[in-house]
Amino acid sequence: MKILKTVDEVRSQVKAWKKEGLSVGLVPTMGYLHEGHQSLIRKSVEQNDRTVVSVFVNPMQFGPTEDLESYPRDLDADAKLCETTGADVIFHPEPEEMYKPGFCSYVNMTGLPDALCGLTRPVHFKGVCTVVNKLFNIVQPDRAYFGQKDAQQLAIIMRMVIDLNMDIEIVGCPIIREADGLAKSSRNIYLKPEERQAAVILSKSVKLGQQMIADGERDAKKIVAAMKDLIGSEPLADIDYVEMVDMDTMKSIDIVEGHVLCAMAVRFGKARLIDNFILDMNK
Repeated sequence: MKILKTVDEVRSQVKAWKKEGLSVGLVPTMGYLHEGHQSLIRKSVEQNDRTVVSVFVNPMQFGPTEDLESYPRDLDADAKLCETTGADVIFHPEPEEMYKPGFCSYVNMTGLPDALCGLTRPVHFKGVCTVVNKLFNIVQPDRAYFGQKDAQQLAIIMRMVIDLNMDIEIVGCPIIREADGLAKSSRNIYLKPEERQAAVILSKSVKLGQQMIADGERDAKKIVAAMKDLIGSEPLADIDYVEMVDMDTMKSIDIVEGHVLCAMAVRFGKARLIDNFILDMNK
């Protein structure tokens, strides 16, 4: 597996591909890859001639009390997964390569980051937008791939691409789950056995919300209350938020209509896990 560590190396490789008329897909990750990431890589390989996977634990998107230092890392395992899935290059820069001394330019956004995860992680999306913008500038991909599990991030990246007139197609890919329903996440490794068992309550609450809507319920507050009650019945669950919002604005809704995101963040011990479901009621 070819692992490139500098911006110049990546640009040189991509320029060579583009000279051959090849299309390029980008899968931005923070590493410790699992089947969810693999599904993004697989989709990129399917839709593009060449695929770049970035593996970079971005310090800018972590708050001062968050898990930057302890965030799981395993480049050898990441390289094996990328190779077996068909990726061509891993871009694995050091922080000093991405953020030169004196770095002071950022990509910020108002509105969309001010809800859900942005309320308790105020620096997070500024860091995400900045690093993704840098990756887009470095790789110049035709398409970039993001998972629906990070639904707010997906919405923010799509808005950024529109607002900044980026000639990149953003491809959102479905949540990949364990056999018992738990959404795949690199942070699942933090879960103790009893917390891992308890965390299944998240996917159960997703199913509850989906079923209530399928049965005709349209009162968003009733659906959210029922989901919170279910999650709250698990003693190890500490709810950060459960909310139903407009997918395009991230503003809370009272009635389930239009493009809807129902999202949650819940702590189990030191692990903060997210899950969601998205519905387009116009279809």
